[in-house]
Amino acid sequence: MCEQGSASLAFYYFDFCDTEKNHLRGLLSSLVWQLCDQSNFFCDIVSQLYSTHQSGKKFPTDTALSLCLSDMLRSPAEAPIYLVFDALDECPNASGTPSNREKVLMLVKTLIDLRISNLRICLTSHPEVDIQAVLGRPEFRSVSLHDEKGQKQDILDYIISIVDSDPRSQGWNADIKKVVIDVVSQKANGM
Repeated sequence: MCEQGSASLAFYYFDFCDTEKNHLRGLLSSLVWQLCDQSNFFCDIVSQLYSTHQSGKKFPTDTALSLCLSDMLRSPAEAPIYLVFDALDECPNASGTPSNREKVLMLVKTLIDLRISNLRICLTSHPEVDIQAVLGRPEFRSVSLHDEKGQKQDILDYIISIVDSDPRSQGWNADIKKVVIDVVSQKANGM
């Protein structure tokens, strides 16, 4: 759909190991950049942002980037816009008031409150309390893989295939393989 111009997609993966990928500014910059590349309308909005910030000499604030994104999402085109936020739980929730994660969750709430009919948001995360508080709203449809039938069996099948095919485990006797498979599948806890 995106290649045909009948939809737009922006994807962001939070990564606790990469400090550039675990805060609001990184998210906003990435989403704006990805969408800019998909539409002349989006590009015009980013050009306005660039102009109002002394042709790139001045960095836009998070608020300015957020407003730019909101303007892009309000595109007059009826084509769906998909935003995918992957691994939100990897965005830190410890330091700062508000924390990096709280800032991202405030953005998500703001995007929801815009009530843009063609906007679709997919957010993946472990079931953290603060994230569930925002996503527990009626506008969100939640799917928990922990509760999905077959999830644990898929994990077990995967672990068995790795233990059976990895050259490092070929010398293990059947009892050791069984213990490894049992312990790892139980500790996986649906993940």
